[in-house]
Amino acid sequence: MALSDTPHYYANHDAAKRPSLIEQMRPNRHPSQALKDQSAPEERFLPGACVPHNIAAQAARTPDAPALVAGQQMLSYSALNQQTNQLAWHLQALGVGPEVPVGLCMERSLDMVVGLLGILKAGGAYVPLDPQYPAARLTFMLDDSRVPVLLTQHHLAEQFQATPTKIICVDKEPALAAQSTADPVCLATFENLAYIIYTSGSTGQPKGVQITHKSLLNLISWHQQEFSITAADRATQITSPAFDATGWELWPYLCCGASVYLVDEPIRIVPEALRDWLVNNRITVSFLPTALAESALQLDWPSETALRFLLTGADTLHLYPRASLPFVLINNYGPTEATVVATSGRVYPIEQTPILPTIGRPIANTEIYILDDQQQPAAIDEPGELHIGGVGLARGYLNRPELTQEKFIPHPFSSEPGARLYKTGDLARLLPDGQITFLGRIDHQIKIRGYRIEPDEIISALNRHPAIQASFVIDREDIPGNKQIVAYIIARPGASVSLHDLLLAIRSYLPEYMVPATFVLLDALPLTANGKVDRAALPAPNATNTLRQQVFAAPDTATEEKIAATVAALLHVERVGVNDNFFLLGGHSMLGAQLIAWIEDTFGLELPLRILFQAPTVRQLAAEIERRLISWLETISEEEAQGLLG
Repeated sequence: MALSDTPHYYANHDAAKRPSLIEQMRPNRHPSQALKDQSAPEERFLPGACVPHNIAAQAARTPDAPALVAGQQMLSYSALNQQTNQLAWHLQALGVGPEVPVGLCMERSLDMVVGLLGILKAGGAYVPLDPQYPAARLTFMLDDSRVPVLLTQHHLAEQFQATPTKIICVDKEPALAAQSTADPVCLATFENLAYIIYTSGSTGQPKGVQITHKSLLNLISWHQQEFSITAADRATQITSPAFDATGWELWPYLCCGASVYLVDEPIRIVPEALRDWLVNNRITVSFLPTALAESALQLDWPSETALRFLLTGADTLHLYPRASLPFVLINNYGPTEATVVATSGRVYPIEQTPILPTIGRPIANTEIYILDDQQQPAAIDEPGELHIGGVGLARGYLNRPELTQEKFIPHPFSSEPGARLYKTGDLARLLPDGQITFLGRIDHQIKIRGYRIEPDEIISALNRHPAIQASFVIDREDIPGNKQIVAYIIARPGASVSLHDLLLAIRSYLPEYMVPATFVLLDALPLTANGKVDRAALPAPNATNTLRQQVFAAPDTATEEKIAATVAALLHVERVGVNDNFFLLGGHSMLGAQLIAWIEDTFGLELPLRILFQAPTVRQLAAEIERRLISWLETISEEEAQGLLG
């Protein structure tokens, strides 16, 4: 069954304006005819043209209004427009224009937004890269996208010295100040590329998804109408610059005069601190990845908060909001290939139900088809593969025509020339009320902490190690709510696998979020009768099969004992040695934030989360804590020290 919404229908949620599902499912009607009877998608975009034109027009209307806020820094619409104009003129002088990709590798900052918008103003397409990615992954993306120019920040530039790409440090480039602040001529049209986002690839290499201005503008227009966005709104930017949701967090608001607040880095993944930040900054609309949103939903919120909508997505939502929460929760679904959001819906408070929250209904100009194995519409309440059609579809994969043809298939129910459907590989079910339930992956693609990961890419990195003969990767949730990536490895005959060496090797290929939390050493992979890996027979990690540091070293000091006990409780493991790595035991950023909060309460120290990445073992972390305590004691007077001793 296909569902499609016009902006008018979706904005009003008026079920009377569409044929009933019972009528659509009449058995004497051909499925394609039933689809045709529904409201046809209606293309309706923002006034003007593409994103840069709209923001330039907004700057002319409200030049002094705040566009971006990051801590104590603020850029007005006029300042934002002028800075991005100068960058755009410089890029155009370097040959950037329509269909020219420009790399951007920056930390979350005002400069990052200036870089993204400056590329669009020049007419180019931005290719965002996360500075935390390994060098090999960044090199592949730069080579694959063939960007002639890379925008970065001065402190990140050194790692790109070997690349032939032209490097521009936006925060230090003297040539920018000499450029005109007038609006450049942007020749990009609806059909030109707006950005290329790299996602995990099943062949062992990332794949670039190409999104046009037309698709992006559809997202912007729907979002503004659906959530009644005005210049009075205050939104947030919280996601990694290489996550496609970053564009969703920026452009709908900047195109209509609202303010975007960049969430402070130290509190970005600490639920309690983030809640207080949202309240204190009077944020009205915010997007939080699913895992973080679920933590926020369980907190107490003041009744007078300005927050109107909490948007979530990127993973399966397991919680319903409490009726007492002062904001509306919106669950969203959409792969990168469908421009961030394909379906969306309000999640109402429900108590004690085993049914997961739905992913809502299609957004404007979007069709959802749930098809069976015969590529026919599945019946209501029957599972099938979710297919997406409409304006939001990507152009395809960069330099991957075979994969594009495989995933973007001819639309079997449309007479429009060139119409396509995207095969998501996701299982879903259409409910009688027209909402959609997400049921998981068909191909076992891993979705964890907001990331979509192809296990084959991890397997490819593991199998490069000379001591490994074969490997297999799955996600497990042996402890409810603690999903982890688990790698099963088979050593080559006579070879010894060192956890330290293995991690060192795969981290040169994989970003941190793709590094398995646990490695299970097996003699052989269990197989089914037809020779495939028997996933059900893969054993759960335990004390005897899990690869650990070779020698357990017990804590020597009181500080080490406290940290080891806390980490063991936090990660639900029996014991933790002083050389055990927090992240290798199953830790991740959100659990790390809890550990940092415990350190602050216990030792009275404020540590940035990055310290945990730099000192991930109990011994290293204890040494860092003791070093900072000694440094602090050396700064206080003898009288203050006597006072502390009582």
